[in-house]
Amino acid sequence: MDGRERDGEVIVDGDARQRFHDARGYGRPLDGDSLALTRVEAAHLLFRGDLVSVDGRGFRDFLSDAEAGFAPRFLVYKDLRDRGFYLSPAREGWVSDPRDDVDFVVYPRGKGPWDDDVQYRIRAVGERAAVPASGVGDRVLAVVDEESDITYLETGAPTPSGGTEFAPPEGVTGTLLDDRVVVWDPPADLHYRGFYGRPLEGRDEDADEPLQLSLVEAAYLAAEGALALDLRDVVERGRAVEGERFDRRLRTYRALRDGGLVPKTGFKFGADFRVYETVESLDELGHAEFLVRVLPPDYDFEPRDLALDVRLAHGVRKEMLFARHAAEGADPSWLSVRRLTP
Repeated sequence: MDGRERDGEVIVDGDARQRFHDARGYGRPLDGDSLALTRVEAAHLLFRGDLVSVDGRGFRDFLSDAEAGFAPRFLVYKDLRDRGFYLSPAREGWVSDPRDDVDFVVYPRGKGPWDDDVQYRIRAVGERAAVPASGVGDRVLAVVDEESDITYLETGAPTPSGGTEFAPPEGVTGTLLDDRVVVWDPPADLHYRGFYGRPLEGRDEDADEPLQLSLVEAAYLAAEGALALDLRDVVERGRAVEGERFDRRLRTYRALRDGGLVPKTGFKFGADFRVYETVESLDELGHAEFLVRVLPPDYDFEPRDLALDVRLAHGVRKEMLFARHAAEGADPSWLSVRRLTP
């Protein structure tokens, strides 16, 4: 069978609807038995030999004439078809809810465009593409590397929460140093139950030793009235140490603590925080469940960096979360990312 291009679509006549749509979920039915295909669907049928040509061009010439960004979309489409999925381009006429930042709607195995169920919404990108953080969440990024291997990253928009219940005591005194605060006579529960700071001796069991607080911990405790230091002094010191990033980290820290979670430094993991869901005491402290990286406004992911973050989190049995600040001064929204095998 042959196709012809018309208004950005490939039209196939004859019994195309029965052969390609009704039997295998390709295309958009037209009057009679004709079928409209997107270019990526037509390329796949050309590759398989089900179409002979489009306007006289075989698969090689058709692919050579494709627009920029076509190759990753075709490779992802082909890979998902090879895995046994039916999928539709996420565009008007093919699906009921087209989205500009989604390339394909993938149906559960055994189902197709005539069913209402959707398994994945896929965005296909090359490894060097910039991916705005604002356009990620509730979809799967299919990243095609330079050797045409595909990594699937499932993204979501969770509301992280935990079960830690600890009200810090009021009026704790401390000394503001260059990049931390030292509490010389800390209440025992401040570290042992609240998991604030680190004993100066470096051993968690030394709860009666002087306690070192990070500047974000100190700013949070000062705002809560627990630490008898001027909040403005602590925040100004934080800004002097790390610039406007401090304010984003402090808002993220506050959101986590207020949600019943316990954030601690994530430096060893290349993150802003490692986060514990529930802390009752240090005697029962388990492993942190999350790694959190704080993003500035208008942040664009590099797929290579995103894959590195997810791989690292998976390797230490944690979930990767990103705290996205849509604007300076705004509370964070959350983005989760994990590897997926469709």
